[in-house]
Amino acid sequence: MTESLPLDGRIALVTGATRGIGRECALALAKAGAHVIAVGRNQGALESLDDEIKQATGKPATLVPLDLMKGDDIDGLGLAIHQRFQRLDILVHAAAILGGLTPVSHIDPPIWDRVVSANLTATYRLIRSTERLLRESDAGRGLFFTSGCVERPKAFWGAYGATKAAVEHLVRTWADELENTTVRAALIDPGAMRTKMRAEAMP
Repeated sequence: MTESLPLDGRIALVTGATRGIGRECALALAKAGAHVIAVGRNQGALESLDDEIKQATGKPATLVPLDLMKGDDIDGLGLAIHQRFQRLDILVHAAAILGGLTPVSHIDPPIWDRVVSANLTATYRLIRSTERLLRESDAGRGLFFTSGCVERPKAFWGAYGATKAAVEHLVRTWADELENTTVRAALIDPGAMRTKMRAEAMP
């Protein structure tokens, strides 16, 4: 008799699943037995991830090509998860953008708006869309990535750091609101990682 995996039967939604931390989380969750709903903007990269998950587990992921800056599409994702699975056990929100490194006074308004939309507004929309699904789980978990630049502001990281600081406040507030439920929310600072974003910041 084969031993069951620790996340066997769990449903896990991972954003930013096509690269970096998000991709590694998706693979690890799948290998632990979870059914992964992988969200990313690049269809080809999603299919590559799916191939790797199938090779490792024998089971496919659910692939969702989606731009998190389109809030209505996040609402549609929540509805689709409800219709297919009726619940969500794990949310891993790894998607984020750097928006370049520049003095605060030099940030172009369209870049600012894009970073706020991708990093902060998308986080709020995901929480809004998935809370009810996570409450349907017996142990719903929401995991959000943050950065050391929140505690230690660095020159030229203004847009990214400000949005991550706001994400921290939002998630901590949400976690307090969930105190009397079975859902828990956590912030993770992974430190320096060899990702595409870090290469963009530190070429």
